[in-house]
Amino acid sequence: MKNLSLRKTDPPPAGKGKAAQRSIFQKLAAVPHAFWTVLFIAAPMLFVLYFAFTDTEGNFSFSNITDLGQYTNVFILSIAFALIATAVCLIIGYPLAYFMSRQSPKAQKILMVLIMLPMWCNLLIRTYALMALLDNGGLLNSLLGKLGLEPLPIVGSYFGVILGMVYDFLPYMVLPIFTAMTKLDYRYIEASHDLGCNAFQTMTKVVMPLTLSGVVSGVTMVFVPSISTFYISQKLGAGKIDLVGDTIERLFQNVSTYNVGAAMSLVMMILILISLTIMNKFSDEEGGMVP
Repeated sequence: MKNLSLRKTDPPPAGKGKAAQRSIFQKLAAVPHAFWTVLFIAAPMLFVLYFAFTDTEGNFSFSNITDLGQYTNVFILSIAFALIATAVCLIIGYPLAYFMSRQSPKAQKILMVLIMLPMWCNLLIRTYALMALLDNGGLLNSLLGKLGLEPLPIVGSYFGVILGMVYDFLPYMVLPIFTAMTKLDYRYIEASHDLGCNAFQTMTKVVMPLTLSGVVSGVTMVFVPSISTFYISQKLGAGKIDLVGDTIERLFQNVSTYNVGAAMSLVMMILILISLTIMNKFSDEEGGMVP
């Protein structure tokens, strides 16, 4: 009986008390994040969902979804532009990331700063800089005029919009691939050479499969902003090219088409969620997402 009474009055282990305090602190620390998520992510998405399935009088309706059929060309053009820009970024970014990963740590830091340097400026400033360089009266065409050559109509063309996407989003492709390549064990490459693989076989059968998670991450990070961009197409397209982002902005500016804009935004969110699902699937198979 004495032993039982002593057990009842024994204080709890110190470790359990500290663990409970940490648990309470972690929950309290998560409150601002949860509040931010609900207020600025969940609530706007619910508003978009509500307006997408109601008319201007607030009645439930599918007419906004059916009205999107007239914007089929806009969706096709936006997806095509995003795919082309993503492919170009991958073609440029993958060799660049591989080259960076093979350099010394000091050279890697310098190259990383050069890649990140344009991102220190706002997207608006970078787009205006491209306009100053590529416009009809810009630096490039002024130089061509002095050389007696015809100016290049880049601003206001499909090429100009895709060029702007590649310029603005290329770092998002390079960085995750570079991160995946720095984690690559170089002994695999040495083993492939020892087994008789040439440089091309080593790249396609060893390096690419082992860095696939970085490629998937980079593709998603470029494709998602490319398909939803509107400022690049407005400025470098000179108002002649309408993408999904431009159409959504115009629809939201008019009260009578507000609900159609919400329906188009809902479609864009679904496309983005599909992209993220594919990214997560590949990342899980490859053993986790690269940062």
